[in-house]
Order: sequence, then structure tokens, then C-alpha cells
Amino acid sequence: MQNALEVQNLCKSYEGFALRNVSFTLPKGAVMGFVGENGAGKTTTIKSVLGLVRKDAGEISVLGGSIEDAAVRAKIGVVFDDLHLHKTLRIRQAAKIFPHLYEDWDAELFAEYINRFNLDAEKKIKDLSRGMRMKLSISVALSHHPDLLILDEPTAGLDPVVRDEVLEIFQDFMQDENHAILFSSHITSDIDKIADYLTFIHDGEILFSVPTDELLGEAGILKCSAGEAETLDAEREGLLRVRKNQFGCEILVRSKEQFRMRHPDAVIDPVTTESLMLFYARGEEA
Repeated sequence: MQNALEVQNLCKSYEGFALRNVSFTLPKGAVMGFVGENGAGKTTTIKSVLGLVRKDAGEISVLGGSIEDAAVRAKIGVVFDDLHLHKTLRIRQAAKIFPHLYEDWDAELFAEYINRFNLDAEKKIKDLSRGMRMKLSISVALSHHPDLLILDEPTAGLDPVVRDEVLEIFQDFMQDENHAILFSSHITSDIDKIADYLTFIHDGEILFSVPTDELLGEAGILKCSAGEAETLDAEREGLLRVRKNQFGCEILVRSKEQFRMRHPDAVIDPVTTESLMLFYARGEEA
């Protein structure tokens, strides 16, 4: 099956920051969680994919083509952390503009999302809360029947109930095996719920890009004392990263099942996206 997105050796330099050989592949039929600290390079990568910033080097394929192709751009739904609409427009007025922007605009579908999100069509953009603006942005992104959704913090500003509803909408979108989602978020629990792949960027470099079940399903967090940690052979035991604190050590283990076979009494907790980020951003190599 064709990939929805291929990024190979993407480089982009600014003063004080650079993307360095960023590479990852998002297959069709999959959701990729794209995570990293603030300033790690997530938004720069997304803007490079969308052609909003000019890359210095590298190759990017979107839906098997180039982002320069209008037909490719028409099949992408984009959500950034804010709306780029004139603030004095009412939602009702903005809805009349969208058919001129999107060839496959579906006014009925847009109305369904507006109703589902309880948005008042008479409200002006400037009077919408952050959460309301995000709901409107998601409604727009989905209402022209895209094949690829590129989402930069789509659940930011939403309360837990609405966030859960938005995730359900994204899961409904993924019922079509030709669809795909690139999902950047600081709310890692949302990514845990829907991502098939996890890509972690740190200081402009991709540290890993793998299926989530490979990491979240197989890996574990060993809790032990500093003295116990020193007795373990990192390579033989499959130890990846270490975080030390005043109570002892937390160690990221490649396979919790294999480690338990050798150490039946070991205390091993499950891994989450957030804990992985902390291990790679603030931990040390084992």
C-alpha cells in the first residue's frame, strides 16, 4: 500500500536551531503521533511538509506526489493551533468562503460538525474561545473529504469530554484504510489512545519512529535502587535509558517480559508516551 507521507533526510536551519536529517514514513491506514518538547522541531517539520517553509535539503512525498501539486494539497486537511480567518467574520459568513477554497467542499458535512460541536453559526471568529476556534478548525479540515490529516495540537484548549469526542471523530475518519493522520500534540494521553506509530523528535533530530505496540506494548519501566542498577549489564538485559531520582532509578527496558523471566521479582511498570519522552529528553543512555 502506498505511503501517505514520506520524509527523507529533511534539513532546515535557522539561527540557533536546525532540523537535521529528519526521516519518517506514515503508511496509509495509520495514525502517527509526532511528539517532542517545545522547540524540538515539530511545527517546523510540519510546515516543511506543507510547503509553508522552504527546506534546505531532503525529499518529501505527500500522498505519492509533491505538495506543489494543487491536486495533492486538495486532499490534505490541516489543523494548526489557531484559525487563519478574518476575526470579524461570523461562522456563517466563513462557511460561504470555503467552497471557493476547497474543490470538494461538503456544506452539509460542515453543518453536521458545527452542530455536533455546538458552535453558534452567528458567532464572530474573534468571540470564539480557544476551544471553539479549535472545533471550527477541525470542522473545516474534515469537511472537504481529505485523505491525509495533518494536525498540530488539535486537542489543545479542549476539555476532556470534547477531546474524547474529537478523538472519536478522528477514529471514524480512519475507518477508510486510504486515510492517514499525522498528529502532533503535547497531550500524550490522546496519542496513546489513537496512534499506530510514534515518532519522537528531540533538538531537531528524530530519535525513533516505530509502531506504538513495539514500544508501549513490549517495553517497561524498571524501578530499582542505584546499587541494583549498577549490577545490571545494559546490553544483556536490554536496558535503553536511565533516569535517576532521590528514591533510586527508573530504567527503560526493551522487553519487560524477557526481563521478568530473568528477574521474576522485578518491579516493572507499563510505558506511556509521556514516560518515553521523559526518558529520551531528560534521561541518560543505559
